[in-house]
Amino acid sequence: MTLAQEIKHTLADREILLMTHLVLGYPSFEVNREVIARMVERGVDIIELQIPFSEPVADGPVILRANQEAIAGGIKVRQCLEFAAEMAAKHRIPFLFMTYYNILFKYGVTEFLDKTREIGVRGLIIPDLPPEEGADYLAACRRLELAPIQIFAPTSSDERMATLAGHGDGFIYCVARRGVTGAKTSFDKRFTDYIARCRRATDLPLAVGFGIADRQDVEMLRGQADIAVIGSATIRLVEEHGPAAVSDFIATLR
Repeated sequence: MTLAQEIKHTLADREILLMTHLVLGYPSFEVNREVIARMVERGVDIIELQIPFSEPVADGPVILRANQEAIAGGIKVRQCLEFAAEMAAKHRIPFLFMTYYNILFKYGVTEFLDKTREIGVRGLIIPDLPPEEGADYLAACRRLELAPIQIFAPTSSDERMATLAGHGDGFIYCVARRGVTGAKTSFDKRFTDYIARCRRATDLPLAVGFGIADRQDVEMLRGQADIAVIGSATIRLVEEHGPAAVSDFIATLR
């Protein structure tokens, strides 16, 4: 079953899915391990594993700092792959890699994607790789049945959305607003019109991220999106209250 098929199958029983995000190695793999276990236990449907990078241009201050501290702590790509293999073997939900193209380039694009497939990670989000510059990446994803998740933004034209959707699989990540991750999003008429444009552009499920932080935000997405993406909010929670707080937080989102 492809990732898109699995998501649509799960949506038959749920109005909206939850996808969470964490930075590998921040504050430690031990904490990552506990946080993931609590997320899965509370019904998170998809988890996005970010491989730290020194210049995460799509990320706001919370995730940027997490990337920087993970790198300062000596986290290596090899360790991230090993940890992802452990999680994919242990938990029966889809895991994705999120990172930046330089990580794949330095590792070797084909080698990285072969390893991604081998360890059971289902797809990738690479925000700084437009499809026009990623022919080898996209071809390898097709060969390996990995989902090369594409990103829509409010500034994307209808034509651009159609182009991106034609190269994507799994789902489309719809950035809720201009800017970087972490700031609050307003769900006004402009947002509703934008999501309607996203829906017209593709048959793939729609995930909405950037500024989704609480149950009210998730409720606002019901009937518009298929997946709510919670990123910076959980990282802040772990920083302030520790990994045990994740269980109650996730439980409040549905």
